[in-house]
Amino acid sequence: MGTLLVKNIGQLVTCDDEDRVLTNAELLVRDGVIVSIGPEAADMGADEVIDASHMVMYPGLINTHHHLYQTFSRNLPQVQNMELFPWLTALYEIWKNVDGETAYYSSLTGMGELLKNGCTTCLDHHYVFPRDRGQGILEAQFAAADDLGLRLHATRGSMDLSKKDGGLPPDSVVQTVDEILADSQKAVETFHDDSPYAMHQVALAPCSPFSVTGELLRQSARLARQLNVRLHTHLAETLDEERFTLEHFHMRPLEYMESLGWTGPDVWYAHGIHFTEEELRFLAETGTGVAHCPVSNMKLSSGVAKLPQMLALGVPVGLGVDGSASNDGSNHLEELRVAYLLHRLQWSQAAPSGYDLLKVATRGGARLLGRERLGSLAVGQAADFFLIDLNRLELVGAQFDVKSMLCTVGLKGAVDYTVCNGKIVVDHGRLTGIDEAAVAEKANAAVKRYLGMM
Repeated sequence: MGTLLVKNIGQLVTCDDEDRVLTNAELLVRDGVIVSIGPEAADMGADEVIDASHMVMYPGLINTHHHLYQTFSRNLPQVQNMELFPWLTALYEIWKNVDGETAYYSSLTGMGELLKNGCTTCLDHHYVFPRDRGQGILEAQFAAADDLGLRLHATRGSMDLSKKDGGLPPDSVVQTVDEILADSQKAVETFHDDSPYAMHQVALAPCSPFSVTGELLRQSARLARQLNVRLHTHLAETLDEERFTLEHFHMRPLEYMESLGWTGPDVWYAHGIHFTEEELRFLAETGTGVAHCPVSNMKLSSGVAKLPQMLALGVPVGLGVDGSASNDGSNHLEELRVAYLLHRLQWSQAAPSGYDLLKVATRGGARLLGRERLGSLAVGQAADFFLIDLNRLELVGAQFDVKSMLCTVGLKGAVDYTVCNGKIVVDHGRLTGIDEAAVAEKANAAVKRYLGMM
């Protein structure tokens, strides 16, 4: 794979155990792994060199919850003012047409935007597998990730509770428990790599309590633990969901999931807005995690998660951009700044600092995904990072607290460099793995076919 030297780094934000910021640093990468940080790195020679004078380096951001296929249904006027349940009901009529082409080009689009904004690892929660057209979706997603050079955690999501049985999705996108379990095992056996620096991993991810049965949840948890992969779903996102579980199961959402084996350090939920204080303590005690998705929560009027309390209790928390149809983008840097501002508004001095949120988006995400070699910059860690030139007009005067800068000031425009697995995947703000203009043209044509406009 070769070597990469990043020299003369103005400031290097490590997000390590000591929260160090190094100045005038040198960092050497060999075969996708950081092998040296210090002056000696400059003397070792390298195949490629980045001169990072006047730049700040950060660990690659880790996106812990996304729906990449939704990139092709964002900014639709008919759903812009809806809350979650009616929003889902309307969009399922579009999503039931997802196929391999949609998955590939929506993934290229969404993951390309993530890379251009410093995100090097993405967890995608794909749960729509239409009959007669659902084959090849995960293959398409991994192909797109490989074309871009991004580290992908795909999920074999699922739904088995259709509208006629009291759920939200149409019949054409639900499957039987046996079909789902068989394909879930196949997905893990085909794609999952459990090595420390893996580029491909798989988790099992039934959609939500209101679109899957208890039997599917229970059997998915058993299978995931047999296969040693992680579990993910939506939970405590809306009060409608809370009413649903109370009405159907006479339990609050977390109690219901616990009864099915869905708690523990191998489980994390998307959103987690409506947990009680007692439930937050239980999450901390069991090591059950939460992917915080503030932009989606604001757009769908779902509420504000109790993030300061989660962090104080030690609940594992990562940051997620959520689906592009509830965001409407894939910009992890924007998510960081919105999170900072939202919690300042909601909690004032009790809100997490900008640097606290940076660690949520890096080390916190790595913890949710079970990736010890991601999320910080140190010898032996994966070479996943991004660089921003401080000599930009928009960042004049912002250099005095680079640990918090991405939240307090933010970044307008793409980062200068993104490196994933030791490979330069964004160079001067442009993706290196694809022709952006050509892909945009093909993706726009695919959107029109998908939405029936051609």
